[in-house]
Order: sequence, then C-alpha cells, then structure tokens
Amino acid sequence: MSEWLAQPLGSLATFQKGRKVETSEHPREGFAPYLGASAISGIIDEYGDTRLGVIAGPGDVLMLWDGERSGLVGKAQVGVISSTVARLSPKSDVEGEYLYYALSSKFEWIQGRRTGTGVPHVPKDLARILSVKYPKNRNEQRRIVEILSTLDEAIEKTEALIAKMQQVKAGLMHDLFTRGVTPDGHLRPSREQAPDLYKESALGWIPKEWEVATLPDKARPGRPHLKTGPFGSSLKIEHWVETGHPVITIGALGEGEFIQSDLLYVNEVTAQRLREYQLDVGDVVFSRVADVGRSAVILNDHRGWIMSSNLMRISLDQSKVYAAYLQSQLAHDMRVRAQIRSTVNSSGREVANSNVLNRLRFAWPQIEEQARILYRAEAFDDKRVAEVAHQNNLTKQKWGLMHDLLTGRVRTTEGVA
Repeated sequence: MSEWLAQPLGSLATFQKGRKVETSEHPREGFAPYLGASAISGIIDEYGDTRLGVIAGPGDVLMLWDGERSGLVGKAQVGVISSTVARLSPKSDVEGEYLYYALSSKFEWIQGRRTGTGVPHVPKDLARILSVKYPKNRNEQRRIVEILSTLDEAIEKTEALIAKMQQVKAGLMHDLFTRGVTPDGHLRPSREQAPDLYKESALGWIPKEWEVATLPDKARPGRPHLKTGPFGSSLKIEHWVETGHPVITIGALGEGEFIQSDLLYVNEVTAQRLREYQLDVGDVVFSRVADVGRSAVILNDHRGWIMSSNLMRISLDQSKVYAAYLQSQLAHDMRVRAQIRSTVNSSGREVANSNVLNRLRFAWPQIEEQARILYRAEAFDDKRVAEVAHQNNLTKQKWGLMHDLLTGRVRTTEGVA
C-alpha cells in the first residue's frame, strides 16, 4: 500500500485569480466560455475575451473566491475565469481531479474561515493554512477519482431523470385538470376527439359534469373559509422559544410540504393567546406574500400548528372538496395560477388578500372524480419521490466515501493504469 502525505494546498497547486474582461452572451471570435460562479455549477451562460483573461484548462480546479458560496470548487474546462474565481493548477504530486474532490470535502471548513465585512471571501492565506492529504501513489489517486466520479455520474443521471419527470408531471397535471379521470381510471378523450364530452366555461373548455365556482361557494359550514395570520405585532422575536408549539412561518412553507427545520416555536401561553390562528386537519395554508400561492395541506401531525402573519388558511367543505385537490390546483393548475398572478398587488411586492382569493375561479369535478385525479397524480409523485430518495442516498454514499477515501481510512486497490 502506498504512503500517504499531507501538505499545504500551496505546495500542491498554484493559484491565480481571474480578472475582469469584456463578456458576451453569445460566442464569437476571440471569446471562450466565461468561467464564473455559474460555470462552477456546470452552467455556461457567458463568454469572455481571451486576450486579457486568465485562461483555465482541463486538469485545473476552479474555486469560487467571493460570495456566499465562496470555497465551492468545480472542474475546469478551457475558458476565461472571472474575477470572483481562482484557478488552481495542480503540481506534479496530485491529479487535478483528486484535488477537486479533496477540496470539495473541505468546503465547510473553508466556509468557516471566510473573511470580509461585506462580501465574504476565501481567506487570503488559504494556500498556507489548508492541509490536503493524499496518497503518494498516483494510481491510488486515480482509483479514488474513478470511484467518486462513478457516483457523480449516477447522481447526475438521477438529477436529469428527476428534471424530466418534473416536465412530464406538468403535462400530466394539465391533462388531469382539463380532461379529468373517468370511473375506469383513464383520462377522458380530448375535446378534439370527443367534443360532446365538454362544455365552454369562464375558464375555457371543461368536462360537462364539472362546474366553475369560487372558494366561497365551497365554504365549510360553521368555519370561515378564509383567515389571515395574526398581525406581526402578535408574534415578535421575544415570543420564540427553542421548543414548544410549532409556528409555520413563510420560510417553513414549501410547495406541498412543511420544512420542519425552519419551524419556529412559542410556549403554551402564547399558543393559547393565538388559538384562533391554530390550524385544523384539512386546512390549506397559503402564502399571501413573496411566492404568492405556495401552499400545503394540514394533516393529523400538523393539527394545532399556528400560522404566521404572512400566511392565510383556506378551509372548505370536505364533503365537496378534498384539501389535497385544492392544494394541487393552487400549485399546478395554470388557469388558477394565471389568475393569482394577474390579481395580486404588484406595487413594491406581491401581496394576496381575501378579496384576491374570493375572486379566484376553479373548475370543480365531483368529489369522487377529485379522488381519482389525486390518485393518478400521487402515483406519479411516488415514482418521483423514489428517485429523489435514490439521489439523496447516492449523495450520502458519496460523502461517506469521500470521508473514508480522501483520508486513507479506507484504502483502494492499486495498479490502475
């Protein structure tokens, strides 16, 4: 087994910062891909003048020097590096791709040592203070790179599949919200194929059995169908506690889900004072500012959670409307989303209120058909969720292997040519 060494980064690579050059959105003579922050993530959206630029090439490593993600690294292609990026050119002791993975594993370490009072940046003495461990045998370095790059390829393929599934879902949801699902579980024939199955409406052509109605038309008896979160003065910084009664802030509201790590908490005294803002099973929580229309359904696990001032809740008659169906329309029905975009107040920032929501028109099938539509959508989502879980597992596996392989804790077989 080969010997392992540890040296300062500056002993293993030379640094050169980029400089400002003329850029273009389109390739032309004398211009090459402009390697800035987006290029580190694999996206080329500009081209830079090669005459005065610092040029990177295959085998070099790019490091984002300035910004919130400073310390992020990427593999270089031939191009002009921006002034916010540094080019690291490996010396004879290490392979370029090995250095890329070694520095990737140090990202959090670098982030913890950033400097700068305004825009944070990589510490200027990084080349001296960052120690990199590596096997002296270049074949072992190549074997480590081979293992990690194979995982990277699998992750990229899974990401591409998830992106494609998102596109397919958009088409599926359009069909589900305009054609519906018949009792035998199939989409209705399109209007072009069977015009007698459809009727004109304020929202366009819809199946004959459906109706166009507003949220007040589907209100839940004995409970206001809309309610806005408490005034900001009712929930201040001094009310937050480390554990207690969950509060959904706009940061904790994802699309169709709650982000548990972003929940805030109040004690029981405050929770009782805000009891009228506690949520019930079947409510839909709706973002009324920023990304207006982002929403999620309150399930049993969320009963009693409190909504914050930037949110509203929608509570409809559950004998007429499945909460998940309403949430799915808010998220995926382009006719509904177009209405939201056209009616929110855009002076300064987008804000929705009760008047906006009460004017929205929805195409409603009978509740039995809502269930069939949800079943088709959820069956597709199950496949997507499985791929996301697979991607997460691959990523965890990669980071575990990086820890083991890049420290020498787990050794590889040598002799790779």
